[in-house]
Amino acid sequence: MRIAITGASGNIGSAVLRRFTADGEHQLIGIARRIPEIEPNGGRVEWVSADLTKDRSVAVLGRAFAGADAVVHLAWGFQPSHDLTYLEELGVGGTGRVLSAVAAAGVPHVVHMSSVGAYSAKRDDTPVDESWPTDGIPSSRYSLHKAAAERLLDRHEQEGHGTLISRMRPGIVGQRSAGSALLRYGLPAIVPAALLDHIPALPLDRRPAVPMVHADDVADAIARVVERRTGGAFNLAADPPITTRRIADALGARPIHVPSSVVRPLFSAAWHLRLQPVDTGWLDMAFALPLLDSSRASRELGWSPRVDATSVLEEVLAGMRHRDADATPVLRRRSVAGAMRDFVTRGPVDQRNRP
Repeated sequence: MRIAITGASGNIGSAVLRRFTADGEHQLIGIARRIPEIEPNGGRVEWVSADLTKDRSVAVLGRAFAGADAVVHLAWGFQPSHDLTYLEELGVGGTGRVLSAVAAAGVPHVVHMSSVGAYSAKRDDTPVDESWPTDGIPSSRYSLHKAAAERLLDRHEQEGHGTLISRMRPGIVGQRSAGSALLRYGLPAIVPAALLDHIPALPLDRRPAVPMVHADDVADAIARVVERRTGGAFNLAADPPITTRRIADALGARPIHVPSSVVRPLFSAAWHLRLQPVDTGWLDMAFALPLLDSSRASRELGWSPRVDATSVLEEVLAGMRHRDADATPVLRRRSVAGAMRDFVTRGPVDQRNRP
């Protein structure tokens, strides 16, 4: 099969390429804004550069999609968190441009990387299936953008293009090689990875419980959807849910219950003062988003996660501690010196101009 993959250089994209190249049966087109200088998959991927925030990318995508049996759309942005216009243009606008190119090229199947973040707020901790509303969490830009992308998929289906659409809705996706990227996006430039070995206490509200899943398990579900040509939405999560207690245990820290009414204003102030790069919407999602019932993926795809969620969390933290990386610009190794150099030349990650 000829398969085009947007966001192929990122956390999930790197796992998807591993999964498809292992089969050795597919012609793969990896699409990213910054393509690798050295092809990390043994020359088995054809790379195409495209900036999905620009309208001119539609023509580039159309050429890349020509003759494709499927498009796997993974491209999304998490930083700069202070530039909401850019993030919306990439996530929502980029999805619209991908769908325009899909329609023009007559691609028969699109697999879209949605998220647990597309879902509306939970009522309780009972896992929800794919029928749960996808209206997002109002205080989270990421969540609202994911919900808006789902509406674009709805419209594409209603317009009758004949495209089979699959919507993957995983929990938080992690793997060891994303450690450096997560550090870069989640911690100030001056904070060394070694700090993670010296956290005596974790002052957070005890209530959050969030779903998590390994990138390789998400890639496996995507491959099954492509190969079986199965449409619709699929929740993807491993057990058990990740709680404050489990995070503290993985860090070797003592959990201290501090109500969200205390944590949130401090978190918000630190973001507005540019002291840390993660906006409060992510904290709000931890309290509001539902847990996931993945039984449809099990029933229709024969899918089950090979890595439990606690192990995923521990693997991600190990990757952060050791600054693990991969051979793409997005997953490059992080260092304090390199982060400070980027800070001086390009600005902080949460408000950085894109080259």
